[in-house]
This record gives sequence, structure tokens and C-alpha cells, in this order.
Amino acid sequence: MNSNSNENQDFALAIAAVWNSLERQLDGSLGAIRGVSFAEYRLLRALSEAPNSQASRIDVSRNVGLTASGVTRALRPLEKLGLVSTVKSKRDARLAMAKLTPAGRELVSDASSVVNDTMTAILERAPKLAAKLDNVSSLLNGLYR
Repeated sequence: MNSNSNENQDFALAIAAVWNSLERQLDGSLGAIRGVSFAEYRLLRALSEAPNSQASRIDVSRNVGLTASGVTRALRPLEKLGLVSTVKSKRDARLAMAKLTPAGRELVSDASSVVNDTMTAILERAPKLAAKLDNVSSLLNGLYR
């Protein structure tokens, strides 16, 4: 195994470790303050950014990295809480669209503040990273787009 392979593996493991830590901290903050997980926030946020705050489950799945059936399962409890509703597509009656409700929009707004506050606290522990956040975000975005 060459050193480049080890560097690649180390990078992959570091990204996974950072993701696990971020998700755990964000889950804790969001769960305590707004009663949702970070995964649920990501689903709601994807809907809030869609035209008319509604999208097909396939479109949501592309944004959050789940399968369409995974999105359907994840949206069910949010629908029961009144944060999301299901509407039939005007073009294709077979297509069910997920739509963010007014309560869902309010939750996304409130939860976004919680995410910002949590990330600010996390980044205060890593000032060199915080100073280059735009560059790091841009580089990381290049990995999945």
C-alpha cells in the first residue's frame, strides 16, 4: 500500500469522524430545543428551499442522500406532527408531492437558528477552520456535486 492510499483512507475516515461528531452535536441541540433530529431538519430544509416549498420524494432524496422510499418513511412522522403534508401532483395524479406546512416553515426558521448557534460554538473551537470556512465548504461541495 502506498502513502497516497493511506492519505486517501485517512481523509475518508477523518470526514466520517467529523460528520459523526457534527451530526451528534446538532441532533442534541435540535432535539432539545425543537424536538427534531438533524436528519429531519435536513428533510424540512430541502422542502423549504424547493419551489412553493414542495417537491417529489425523488427530488428530496437527491438533496439529502436517501432513497425515495427512505424519504417517504422519514416524512411520515413529520406529516403526523403537521410539519409536512402530501399533495397530488397537478400534472400526474400518481405522483405524490411533499409540501412544507406553515408549522413546518416556522420550525425550519427556528431550527436554522439552532443550527447556526451550534455551528458557531463548534467552530469557535477551531478558529483556523472558521477563518477559511468558505474555501473548505467550496472544496467539500466539489466532492459530491
